[in-house]
Amino acid sequence: MMSKNASYLLTLFLAMILLWFGNQYATKNLTAFEGQNDTEVEQARVTEILDHQTETVAISETENYTNETIIFKAEILRGDNKGTVVTGYQNLNTFILMQLRPVDTGDKVILYHYPDETVGAEWSLGEYQRTDALIYIAFVFAALLILFGRRQGINTLVSLSLTVLAIFFVFIPAILSGFNIYFWTIVICIFVTLTTLLIINGYHSKSYCAIIGCFSGVLVSAGLTLFLNSTLKLTGFIDEDSAYLMFVNPDNPIDLKGIIYAAILIGALGAIMDVAMSIASSLYELKQSSPNLSRSALFRSGLNIGKDIMGTMSNTLILAYIGSSLSFVLLMVSYNPSVIDVLNREVIVTEILQALIGSLGILFTMPLTAFIAALLYSKNNEA
Repeated sequence: MMSKNASYLLTLFLAMILLWFGNQYATKNLTAFEGQNDTEVEQARVTEILDHQTETVAISETENYTNETIIFKAEILRGDNKGTVVTGYQNLNTFILMQLRPVDTGDKVILYHYPDETVGAEWSLGEYQRTDALIYIAFVFAALLILFGRRQGINTLVSLSLTVLAIFFVFIPAILSGFNIYFWTIVICIFVTLTTLLIINGYHSKSYCAIIGCFSGVLVSAGLTLFLNSTLKLTGFIDEDSAYLMFVNPDNPIDLKGIIYAAILIGALGAIMDVAMSIASSLYELKQSSPNLSRSALFRSGLNIGKDIMGTMSNTLILAYIGSSLSFVLLMVSYNPSVIDVLNREVIVTEILQALIGSLGILFTMPLTAFIAALLYSKNNEA
């Protein structure tokens, strides 16, 4: 029998091979961004504020707005031009609600090469650089995960990295290349499930139970999503971003209903996998402590454990989806004539559908995982 370390390395090796081939295949027809934007982008630190230029523009006899231009010097921090000091500008307009705060000395910024002869500057302020703070937080998270989880913490980071690679280096390029979203969503769900559970728990009966249970929940969610896509007459046009997606690849437009399908399945996968692993692991420990426990008693215990998990996990899904779109929900409620109108908007229906499909996937995952665990653990008591 293969050792635990050998099986771990084999899983990691196979996962990396699949990711590489998947990326090569998914990107071979990728033309979404070719020649669309040749603008130079640089990371820089503001070293000096040179000038503030303010202009008041009349809109009407009673209304006007103020246009402010901040001119500054900045030192480029990365790339071939590192150390070069350039002149940049930021436009602030009181007529526009959404804009960046005024730039100040010491700020790290993203500059775009948009020359403006009227202010004598070559670079425009595009955004504040926020990735440094995110990287620090990620390092703290990784360090704490390893500190508390030891080897399991490392395994968690590895599985998380593989999941991120699968999404950003295979799944997203496949969609932008015009491949079938429905097929690639299932492929990614299978890959994430297998790599996560096998790397964290190895080739163990717990993993097998969780994998089968997870697959059942995902397949149920996939079937329900396809059925409800038609029943609810969804179009996929839930916001302005959806409209922009139609023009990413005009020759082979992205299937917006497929995007909803993918969002629901990938969003539900984490919760379904968590439930499957929780039940499989709990029943394994129960069987280890009570070897004489019958198959039926083990199955009933799994159902009882699932009932406790079900309430909190369903709340987790619903709260996560509401929290991610809270601003939009508030806007819809504030400016719509009735609750019925709000609840029938496609963007709201999609959010509700995500929570319900995920919860239904969990409901189907629990009994099947408990059944498979009772079946396998009654025959296999190996650690």
